[in-house]
Amino acid sequence: MFWLKQLLKEPYNALRTARDREFISLLWRYGDKPRHQLTEVSFGKYRLRVPDTMSFLFQHQEIFADKFYEFQTDQPQPVILDCGANVGMSVLYFKELYPKARITAFEAEASIAALLRDNLQANGIGDVEVIDKAVWIDDQGVEFGSEAADSSSIFSESGQKKRVPSVRLRDYLQKEERIDFLKIDIEGAEIDVLTDCANTLDNVQNLFVEFHSYLGHSQALASVVKVFETNGFRYYVDTNQHRKRPFVNRHYRNNDTMDLQLNIFGWRP
Repeated sequence: MFWLKQLLKEPYNALRTARDREFISLLWRYGDKPRHQLTEVSFGKYRLRVPDTMSFLFQHQEIFADKFYEFQTDQPQPVILDCGANVGMSVLYFKELYPKARITAFEAEASIAALLRDNLQANGIGDVEVIDKAVWIDDQGVEFGSEAADSSSIFSESGQKKRVPSVRLRDYLQKEERIDFLKIDIEGAEIDVLTDCANTLDNVQNLFVEFHSYLGHSQALASVVKVFETNGFRYYVDTNQHRKRPFVNRHYRNNDTMDLQLNIFGWRP
């Protein structure tokens, strides 16, 4: 794989941290496994079952090697809302960072939510409320396309469409006096959800949004950034695409449904 060879250009022993070396070891171990196949994986002290090893590798790189979700707080029991918890990689990291954290983990895909519960139990992770419903703008349910890994979406055309139960994120934001970290990785639904929650984010200290732009739909990046600005967040925008010739190479990672994905990190100054 070309991208794997590029990653391995840097000498193994010169990599920045032990987490980087661990990631390279995982690439060698799982990088050639068949996609979209239930597989048992392990790293460090953790053992998990995952529906797709490539998705697992990307999650490990972002969450454990690059530490996308690292944040600071003086709260002994920080409150974390994890919207789009998938198989639990983010929850494992949050609990490693703050063992006493109170975490609510939302996962719309029933089969993935079952893996999430199993993985948390297998790794002895407690004090996590798992809600197997989609984060949305109401509690009336939402049409959802299943992709059986980490890309299920309300905009999915290739997966099997079905109606799944939903919760209104706004209601959860209003339950807590303080939310130390709000993670929103909900594959396109973030635009509607953030708009619905725009005036209920005063108690959120750190906000992460994975922004998705689906072909055939308004990009609406400006509306997402406006939520950060009007709520007093300083923010940083990053992407792992770095596409060359973007006027020609217009799709995200040769994806025929998306043309842009961004990570937006917001914090209180």
